[in-house]
Amino acid sequence: MDKYITGAVIRKLREDKKMTQEELAEKVFVSSKAVSKWETGQGFPDVSLIEPLAKALGISVIELLSGEDIKNVNRASNMTRGKFYVCPVCGNVIHATGEAVVSCCGITLPPLEAEICDAEHQIKKEIVEDEYYVTVDHPMTKDHYISFLAAVSDDGVQLKKLYPEGPCETRFRKKRIRKIYAYCNHHGLFLLKL
Repeated sequence: MDKYITGAVIRKLREDKKMTQEELAEKVFVSSKAVSKWETGQGFPDVSLIEPLAKALGISVIELLSGEDIKNVNRASNMTRGKFYVCPVCGNVIHATGEAVVSCCGITLPPLEAEICDAEHQIKKEIVEDEYYVTVDHPMTKDHYISFLAAVSDDGVQLKKLYPEGPCETRFRKKRIRKIYAYCNHHGLFLLKL
């Protein structure tokens, strides 16, 4: 825990809730002097106080420990503005409709930043009746492969998990699709805008 960032976050969140140091101290059963020390970086909250402190401040434990106050600005839940997260340990794929604190296998996951397709990660689509047939001409070895393909519309996500040594292809219902993604386990997330 970074004592300066965490102290600043504690102070900001306390002030946003229009709480005094004394009021926060009462909620977590410490002295106001202890809260003052946390906020000025002269001390840390005891580990047993982290959860009650986060609850009193209206923030998750992960946000408190990271020193970040995450706010999802995508209140309309427009799926095209969503974020993908991939766990490097287990390969879990998570989609959130906006900013979030996502943790898997004990790791806080950063949102993936999509890049426009390059020559090695070219996403190809063909129309077959009412679907897009999507392929990526990419090696599918045990060590280097496309982990998933996803199609995102404004009201949903279609996701196809892929596996090493399998085909790198799928079909997506083409209704309202705006973006198609491919995730390479070595090079990250690639995007084809429609």
